[in-house]
Amino acid sequence: MPDQVKIPVSNKKTAELYNHLVLLYGTSAGRGALHELKSVLERLPTEIPPLPHPLDQREAILITYGDQVRMEGENPLATLAKFAEEWLSEIVSTIHILPFYPYSSDDGFSVIDYTRVDPQLGTWEDISAIGQKFRLMFDLVINHVSSSSPWFRAFLQGDEKYTDYFIVVEGQPDLSAVTRPRALPLLTTFKTQAGEKQVWTTFSEDQIDLNFSNPGVLLEMLRVLRQYIERGAEFIRLDAIAYLWKEIGTSCVHLPQTHWIVQLLRSFLNIYAPHARLITETNVPHRENLSYFGDGTNEAQLVYNFALPPLVLHAFLSESAHTLSSWVKSLHMPSKQVTLFNFLASHDGIGITPCKGLISESDYQALVESAMIHGGYVSYKNNPDGSSSPYELNINYFDALSNPHSQEPVETAVARFLAAHAIMLCLAGVPGIYFHSLFGSRSWFEGVNHSGRYRTINRQKLSLQQLECELEDTHSIRSRVYSGLARLLRTRRLHPAFAPHGEQQVLDYSDGCFALLRVSEDQGESILCLHNVMAESTHLEIHPKQIWSCSDPDLVDLISGQGFQGVKTLTLTLLPYQVRWIGLANEADY
Repeated sequence: MPDQVKIPVSNKKTAELYNHLVLLYGTSAGRGALHELKSVLERLPTEIPPLPHPLDQREAILITYGDQVRMEGENPLATLAKFAEEWLSEIVSTIHILPFYPYSSDDGFSVIDYTRVDPQLGTWEDISAIGQKFRLMFDLVINHVSSSSPWFRAFLQGDEKYTDYFIVVEGQPDLSAVTRPRALPLLTTFKTQAGEKQVWTTFSEDQIDLNFSNPGVLLEMLRVLRQYIERGAEFIRLDAIAYLWKEIGTSCVHLPQTHWIVQLLRSFLNIYAPHARLITETNVPHRENLSYFGDGTNEAQLVYNFALPPLVLHAFLSESAHTLSSWVKSLHMPSKQVTLFNFLASHDGIGITPCKGLISESDYQALVESAMIHGGYVSYKNNPDGSSSPYELNINYFDALSNPHSQEPVETAVARFLAAHAIMLCLAGVPGIYFHSLFGSRSWFEGVNHSGRYRTINRQKLSLQQLECELEDTHSIRSRVYSGLARLLRTRRLHPAFAPHGEQQVLDYSDGCFALLRVSEDQGESILCLHNVMAESTHLEIHPKQIWSCSDPDLVDLISGQGFQGVKTLTLTLLPYQVRWIGLANEADY
């Protein structure tokens, strides 16, 4: 680890932290917490850069498990490092390694020890090796810990320090207002040294919610956050942050105190690691999700764009880009300091709650029915009125788009999948690509049967040898998908028009075509992105002068390299699921 030095903390920055702590805990407790917090802040690694790197078009984040690729006799993280250098170095900038800490369930999200690397995956040195070639993104699993964690075991044994680390509910209070992300009991009974206690467990009986009304818990998590920064993390994903603060009689989601804690984390990083960025993971309706930008300067720099996966899926299933286009038109960031983290798939399923209110109820149900027809599963959550409703489609995104039981040619399914990702990649924001999407995986039904958990369908671990063998077979789905996505990513990296904070404008050419104009921040480059979401061809008439402000320009499709010389009116036929990104030929580099 790098050498340590004293950190200079200005009075203004100290006041910022104090104000957050007073809001949360009151004057007296806030003052005490600030004193403890200064001890957390007092030493700073000398190697941490003072300012954040600017986000530009080269930024793309791969989402992966630490043991995603395996080779006998080698630490999975070491295998991942070598695989990434060979297959990812030209197309992604950052690797998000999903929780790699010792855990007891939920594939890593039930953390036993935040500060260690699971020895079955490797070591901190293996993490560092990946960080030599790529930027790193870590999860701060902040809402809950494993029931096997030392903290919770100490609580069960009556250790006074940990008495208030968890939320004990006495009697039978009315908890009907609490928002439930799962169809599971909210409270779990545990035997403690003082007798049976009902403990708050939002997500499962093995995931024990932390009590952030105790400032000691917040200080523990700040120490963990500091270590992650010292270990090289430049992006911090705040897992399940929306449920952080509990107050009986409320919904216990998006409470003001939760936002104050996000603001405190931002202030903490502004002092300690201004190069690092927060990404909030809040799988909730779109408007609520965007609230974690705060005023555009004081909360997360990036927010997971949870509405995007179901809306893109809806566009292809309905063969209409109208709803998607209307929604993209409505997107406005509160400042140039924040942007969306765009993705289509992750280690979880396809959350559909975020598109509530953006599509009709019948279209919402159609997404659910389509997933089941395509062989997937549906997860439900409990509602305050006692009913349950679907919140997540558990199916690989490739299979969500294309029915694996149909007789459709593989080429068509691959083209549809690539078109969906081209839409995601052309949008303003930072793109994130799940490993199984980049490498063309399908739904893993065997895994679901083995684990009994629907989310396993998209979490298969792969043999390095078998994966590379398939990638080298140019006729395989994996090879076709990887080659297509790699071409899109390489193209995106070359053009400033695709920078996260660049302008975007939806153009209405055809209901079956998602058309987006991207313009670089300096206004020096414009690219017209066209995506056919239909199973049939669509015909477009484009007037270049309205886009590039020059007469009869020479244009080029940046993806295929096809040129169009001296164009007055560009008449195009987009084949089913065809994508064209069109720019000026004299600016093109492809």
